[in-house]
Amino acid sequence: MADAAADHLKDPYEFHSEDELAPPAGLWRTLLRIGPGLILSASIVGSGELIATTTLGAEVGFVALWIIILSCLLKPAVQAELGRYVIATGKTGLAAFDEAPGPRYVVGWVVWGWVLMTAMTRFQIGAMYGGVAQVMNQLVPVVPVPVWVLILLAITLALLLGGGYQRIEKLATLKVCLFTMLTFLCALLLMRKPEYFSWTELADGLKFHLPPNNGLATAVAVFGITGVGASELFMYPYWCVEKGYARYAGKRNANEGWRSRALGWIGVMHVDIAASMVIYTMATLAFYVLGAGILHKMALVPAANDMIPVLSKMYTETLGPWALWLFYIGAIVTLYGTIFAATAADSRVLADLMRLAGVFPPGDYRTRVKWRNRFVVLLTVLGAALYLGVRSPVMMVKAGGVAQALMLPVIAGSALYLRYRKLPPEVYPKPWITVALWAASLAIACMMFLYGFLSLR
Repeated sequence: MADAAADHLKDPYEFHSEDELAPPAGLWRTLLRIGPGLILSASIVGSGELIATTTLGAEVGFVALWIIILSCLLKPAVQAELGRYVIATGKTGLAAFDEAPGPRYVVGWVVWGWVLMTAMTRFQIGAMYGGVAQVMNQLVPVVPVPVWVLILLAITLALLLGGGYQRIEKLATLKVCLFTMLTFLCALLLMRKPEYFSWTELADGLKFHLPPNNGLATAVAVFGITGVGASELFMYPYWCVEKGYARYAGKRNANEGWRSRALGWIGVMHVDIAASMVIYTMATLAFYVLGAGILHKMALVPAANDMIPVLSKMYTETLGPWALWLFYIGAIVTLYGTIFAATAADSRVLADLMRLAGVFPPGDYRTRVKWRNRFVVLLTVLGAALYLGVRSPVMMVKAGGVAQALMLPVIAGSALYLRYRKLPPEVYPKPWITVALWAASLAIACMMFLYGFLSLR
């Protein structure tokens, strides 16, 4: 069915002159054109926030609040530069990274770095299978956790095989809106409970203090996956292409019309990034404050088998015991939404890897969809199998987070290379945007250097 549908679909990765479109005028019309960032938010507001961020808060209290804010606010500058390049050139994200100088074997070393990182992030996806399965087991105890994992695997395959951009965007938007609002409400209510929250503690968290030793690895993992993680930085260009931003701008030429369209759709992308940043920053801060205020004060840290009962305290302690069912629903939506969005994106990037490796020609969209669906099956089964083998969601999330964090400097360096060596001069960013890119890249490099130095002491 998916292959037949692909025969009747226009390849979103190819330019078509009839697709060229003037960018929307006005904020409201621009907001109607956003979407890639919402899918990204669905992937972001998941294991990183619900598990890793709250675990960090539970372990160290408010002291690492500045790391969360830094993570959310800095990395969009790198994200925007990658999106700018894709819109201006029409190349995919992996093709852009493949242009980075350095060793090559079929594809460049940065691309192979992504492959290794993606293999590690399967642990995160496995953790989310485990988290959702634990919730479902709480609701229906007669069905054991491993069986729920297999049921979730089947649902994921049914939803994603042959699924196009529009279906993914709608489900992602619904997921982001529901749980983000609910968690933000809990964080607001927490501020009215002096036994869990004080403004003095919150202010202390804005000071540049490192967490205690037991919280350092978690802090680095959280920096890697909260906000726009390394995985999302690779994903975002693909959603920009499938949304149509590059096709609407059209193929680069010497006409002023192309430059105007390209800059206009880059502006739409900036609004998309800003809107999603507001959403996931609010959600991330809410999760962290709840973890630091409630779980840390109660000396509760999420672990392998009691992860869901411990995390549910964030809701029951603020809204009351009746909110346990709300937490269950929210946890299912949040964690499963990330499984859905991340698998959809990674399968697209892996299919593009096959194109870069010469397995199929660039214009063969039918074969691209076939490879995409093969990778949907592989990634879905692998994530579920890893959970069934490891069964420690918190540890699995941290492992994937560290892998993403270590990849961030490579991505930032590649973005700088594309900015200065490959970006068409007609769409050069304004100076303040370039300054933001440098600031983000240097902060990422410093964070990883600090982690390496402290780990070797």
